[in-house]
Amino acid sequence: MTHTEPGPPPPGSSHGHSHGHGPAAPVSRHLRKVIAAVLIPFAAAVVVGLLALWPGGAPDHERTGVGFDQQTQQARVTKVEEVDCAAVNAQPEQGQQPPTSGDGSSQAPPDKGNCERAAIQVTTGKDKGRTFPAVVTPDASRHYTTGQKVVVAYAPKAPKELQYSVTDVDRTFPMALLAGLFALAVIAVGRLRGLFALIALAVSFGILILFILPAILQGSNPLLVAVVGGSAIMLIALYMCHGLTARTSVAVVGTLVSLLLIGLLGSLFIGWAQLSGNTDDQTGLVHGLYPGIEIRGLLLAGVIIGSLGVLDDVTVTQTSAVWELKQADPSLGWRQLYVSAMRIGRDHIASVVNTLVLAYAGAALPLLLLFSIARSDVGTVATSEIVAEEIVRTLVGSIGLVASVPVTTLLAALVVSADRTRSKAAGETAGAAALGTGVAAGAGSAGAGAGPTGAGAGAGPTGPPYSPGAPGGPPVPPAAPDERGRPSRGPSGRRRKR
Repeated sequence: MTHTEPGPPPPGSSHGHSHGHGPAAPVSRHLRKVIAAVLIPFAAAVVVGLLALWPGGAPDHERTGVGFDQQTQQARVTKVEEVDCAAVNAQPEQGQQPPTSGDGSSQAPPDKGNCERAAIQVTTGKDKGRTFPAVVTPDASRHYTTGQKVVVAYAPKAPKELQYSVTDVDRTFPMALLAGLFALAVIAVGRLRGLFALIALAVSFGILILFILPAILQGSNPLLVAVVGGSAIMLIALYMCHGLTARTSVAVVGTLVSLLLIGLLGSLFIGWAQLSGNTDDQTGLVHGLYPGIEIRGLLLAGVIIGSLGVLDDVTVTQTSAVWELKQADPSLGWRQLYVSAMRIGRDHIASVVNTLVLAYAGAALPLLLLFSIARSDVGTVATSEIVAEEIVRTLVGSIGLVASVPVTTLLAALVVSADRTRSKAAGETAGAAALGTGVAAGAGSAGAGAGPTGAGAGAGPTGPPYSPGAPGGPPVPPAAPDERGRPSRGPSGRRRKR
């Protein structure tokens, strides 16, 4: 008995499952209508919110000259020379106090060496070409070199010789170079999708700068502005990066549900912990310039916007996992899909939550060092407002992140299981396979059975059966070559001649 090996599938036939991660398979028209019925009103509400809250620019105010609220110009260091600190009456760097004696009276600072006097030339603005001196003490954290570009602050009401002062160095070139390297890396690895991700990133920053920040400065509710702006960022970023598919739409719905949970928990615990949100100099300056801004709402808005990026990552990953599992095995029900995809989600949760906590710890390292120097216990540090604010921000965002995994996985499993097109295609594939098996079995039975007057294949109506190669019988078919191109062996073990 000979066994026939299955040949390659005919053109146009599909493989049983796919191992690739290409575009999601199309869904039924009914399912598209259901998803559109949920997302179109939501997108329309976001557009209405943008139009209703659009600020039209930040409000004008009189500059105070404090912190970032001061006029700045570009300048360049033209000369640096060493001078005696006593000759130029140099004072210690800001934040350092001269030593005191035992009775509390200040002592003269000890001689710490020579100071540096730099000549700074203004290169922009109405005073372009003007030069002023800047003295740098030996204990200063920043020193200048000839030709270095710096940023200077301009105080128009100060005496002429004190109108300009160096506030920072010019970092335009290294920052632009780093941004270019980042863009090249994203495009080199992500290709077209990486390019769309960069475009979505630019649009997100545009919404943040042109809508969210000016609207808050205009006096709009920070929480409402953050919800509308964050929703717009989510819709644009997800659909631009992942396409207008049912898979992306499920990720959008899962992200929206998680954002609502973060908003509710954040509002509850910020009020319960009595966090004012005014814990640093920048927030105090903003509140002083615009007293109408609700600082506590600003804190909650920061929690929502800060959680948005990580939520997008988790929800897209979970929906993709569910779709790929269903494509690999169309017979899986929604419960099996949910259980399998949750195994992936648990691994994702463990890594992302740890990332959030370590990211805050790294950003707040100087603050934590201050508490360590003060020898404060953990309870005192954790319940102080400046740290408790960040703890609430991190834990609320993490709870929303954890909740997004089962919510998005369940939504994706229900949607992909309810897809009529996919279910119909799976049924047709199974039916075709069964029909092919039945036809093959029937053909084998017919070839092995007896004819009307003779037995075996090749028997004539009245004559005896013939075998291939016998006198009067059919000719011997040509032998198929083996994998080395040589004639295959016949029943006797000898190679057949072509």
